Amino acid sequence: MNARTEPHLSALSPAAALTALREASPLVQCITNAVVTNFTANALLAVGAAPAMCDIPGEAGLFAGVADGVLVNLGTPTAEQRDAAREAVRHTSRWVLDPVAVGVLPVRTALAAELIDHRPTIIRGNASEILALAGAGAGGRGVDATDGTDAAAGAARSLALRTGGVVAVSGPVDLVTDGERVVRIHGGDALLTRVTGGGCSLGAVMAALLGVCAPLEAAVAASALYAVASERAAARSEGPGSFAVAFLDALDAVVAAPADLDARVADALAAR
Repeated sequence: MNARTEPHLSALSPAAALTALREASPLVQCITNAVVTNFTANALLAVGAAPAMCDIPGEAGLFAGVADGVLVNLGTPTAEQRDAAREAVRHTSRWVLDPVAVGVLPVRTALAAELIDHRPTIIRGNASEILALAGAGAGGRGVDATDGTDAAAGAARSLALRTGGVVAVSGPVDLVTDGERVVRIHGGDALLTRVTGGGCSLGAVMAALLGVCAPLEAAVAASALYAVASERAAARSEGPGSFAVAFLDALDAVVAAPADLDARVADALAAR
């Protein structure tokens, strides 16, 4: 723990970040995978952001220059999407890299290694993806992690220092770090892993928050939001199908009244 850490962490306010998001309605460009496009757009609309799935070379860079935040998700990286991603990251300083399944599959692994030279503002992935991106692991089982969050803590800090950004490791306990500061966020529900787009849309919400707050605050606020919203959705659903609908409703409700989220981060700091 250093002198820089405590004053800043004690000022983290997901509630303030989400209130600012809803007031600003940031424009978010998503270069994302075909499986989750619809769910990601709906999640962004639920939190009050404006989604745009602009992933065509010739347009991607132009749009990235006017968007408040950009998501680059490597879930289904076609040749056209790969070129669009390269174009977009050259025209923005507020972007999130989601390195889906890197380490296991060679094309996306090479692309991720190329893209991190453009200094993503936030890297969001599961523990196995973060380990692979840092050169400390071989990836998970497809899109699923085979490593625990704490196993990726060192790799996350190393990546954050290398890129000058923030790394968010999603798991049963989320870990967010800028290389010096570390925040762990407890909670959530396993049903979020049984619907498509849970983690991918989380990256998009982080990109939306980059339009209204600093990178560490953006990653922490989005992670806390998803933890609380998935708990509320699980409490009123009967399985994955009804959970997906309830989760979108819960995102809207939590962002509309986010005061409880600050206590969740305070608890996370206390448990660190």
